[in-house]
Formats: sequence, structure tokens, C-alpha cells
Amino acid sequence: MNKINFPRVSLPSGASTREWDVCLATWFGVGVFRPAPGTRGTLAAVPLGVLISFLSGPLGVLVAAAAIFAAGVFAAGRYAKRSGVDDDQSIVIDEVAGVLVAAIPAAGDWRLWVLAVLLFRLFDIWKPWPVSWADRRLKGGLGIMVDDILAGIYALFGVSLAAVLTLAS
Repeated sequence: MNKINFPRVSLPSGASTREWDVCLATWFGVGVFRPAPGTRGTLAAVPLGVLISFLSGPLGVLVAAAAIFAAGVFAAGRYAKRSGVDDDQSIVIDEVAGVLVAAIPAAGDWRLWVLAVLLFRLFDIWKPWPVSWADRRLKGGLGIMVDDILAGIYALFGVSLAAVLTLAS
């Protein structure tokens, strides 16, 4: 059987996924694989989000998103300094936090989780205002994280509407 080998990019000089900041910034190494590291990071967040949602409900997902955001500000900022790139594509912890925000109302409904992923990726790529403003103006770890949180909030509205319509039917 043939193996599929996805290309990887190198970590910054001297960096290892054994270091907490590198591990978190790349979401346990997911961000170094190409193509589409942002989509990979988003998808890698779903199992964690579903588990937290199952165990703790929407409040648990919100708390997890906030904790990952806080850790991401530091981890992404440190990784960006090491790589010399403001928002290195290997940093995907921002996608993890953003999709968790989008999925807060998804609960155990797989259709809402799919919608959360799709809407989050749409807004993360499209970058409507103020996502685009944050992407251009904010720097460092905070800048890396905030635009994805804003994209997640946009997606949250769509998922919330779908959740209400699902309950109404």
C-alpha cells in the first residue's frame, strides 16, 4: 500500500515541537504540514471541541477557547519572533481558538460543527471588517490571535442562527 506523504516546512532554527510554545503554536505539529495549514489546524481542533462540548457543554467550549486564546497570544508571539515572520503559516493555534468560538452553540450536533468549520474558514479567509483591520493593524501574538477570534465571532452568529432554526423545526 502506498503512503501519502504530505510536505512539511521546517521549524525555525533550533526550535522543536518538544518546546511548549512551538508545540502549542503549531498545534502539536499540525501547522508544519502543507498544503492548507490553516484548514488542517481548524480540523485538528474539532475532536477537542466535540469532547469538551460533550463533557461541559457550550460554557466549556467558551472557556477552552478563552484559555487557548490566552496561551496562543504568548505561544504565537514567541514562535513569530523565532521564525522572523509576523504571522507564520505554521502557527495554527489561532485557528483552533477561532473555530472553538464559532462552535460554541454547536453542542452535539455534527451538522452544526460542520457549519462552524465552514463558516469560520470562510470568514478567516475573506476577512470582512473588523477581521481585516485586526489582521493588518495588530502585531505580535495578540495580532495573530485576534483576527481569528473575530472571524470565529462572525461564524458564531451563523451557527447560532442555524442552531435556533434546528431547534424550531
